[in-house]
Amino acid sequence: MTHTVSIPHEFALQDRIFTCWPADRELWEDDLEPAQAEFAQFVRLLAGGGETAQPITILASTRQAEASAKTALGNRATVVRAAYGDVWARDTGPVFRLRNGDREAVQFRFNGWGGKYELPGDDEVGGVIADLAGVPLKKVDLTCEGGALEFDGAGGVLTTRQCVLSDFRNPGRSEADIEVLLRETLGVETIYWIDRGLHFDHTDGHIDNIARFLAPGVVVCQAPNGKDDPQADVLTEISSQLRAMKQPDGTPFQVIEIPSPGRVEGEDGKPMPASHMNWVAAYDRIIMPVYDEKPGKSAARALQDALPGKRVLTSPARAILTGGGAFHCVTCNLPRHC
Repeated sequence: MTHTVSIPHEFALQDRIFTCWPADRELWEDDLEPAQAEFAQFVRLLAGGGETAQPITILASTRQAEASAKTALGNRATVVRAAYGDVWARDTGPVFRLRNGDREAVQFRFNGWGGKYELPGDDEVGGVIADLAGVPLKKVDLTCEGGALEFDGAGGVLTTRQCVLSDFRNPGRSEADIEVLLRETLGVETIYWIDRGLHFDHTDGHIDNIARFLAPGVVVCQAPNGKDDPQADVLTEISSQLRAMKQPDGTPFQVIEIPSPGRVEGEDGKPMPASHMNWVAAYDRIIMPVYDEKPGKSAARALQDALPGKRVLTSPARAILTGGGAFHCVTCNLPRHC
């Protein structure tokens, strides 16, 4: 029997989106309450209501965290007690694929983004999410994270060499070897490689911070914003590489640029890897993270122009960013059953 494996684009309908509630004071310190407030706001926007309501399940690690999440979200999400290291479900959770129309959860090895942050519970959360989704879990012999892979829904995946080929993740494995494994595991036919991601990003260049597919052959990236944009060189490089890529039929990508957040500093005055690309989609809407009002409005207008069929909504993410990411990083989406 021939097995057909595929990964739908994230604009396809999702049966459920999973995430984890920020609750660990040791990890979040003084940013815990602000991060919880930002979580609550973006989850409410993501959940929506009425005919376009998006089912959401939030994992809560303790009784106190469960109570906090329920108080913040009410009936907008299902709260489930479960262990996890931190909130980054895109990376510690599974990637859901379709095999002959049936859903399966693919679990890569996770080593704390190259050994930087390894926490108890991170190894188990993928199985927890698969069980909650009611699908089998398939473990894969590759160290990788969901945030490193952007699928076009038509057999293409975009990723970065800086991350997936890192010696801290997959030492001794060649680009060709990894391409074979990605094709066999995820059903992709074409792997598009970007050299590197954002500066100051502990994920070593996750693609969901730099380039996202709107449709097969249509990709969004960021343009530098302001004379002091700390990402200016790499953003220009990424745009150039995308414009040089060809689809299997030889057609170049349509590349759309939206403004970056520009310089976003932490409390120590150092730049953070802020990105407008780390959005998450549900039904008719996209929730885009923003950090400062003016750049956020400009980016939302630009993305809205490129997506007339969807509503682009913005939600603040500066406190969540102190933990290392934004909305796409903390979510794991279960595609609708065929």
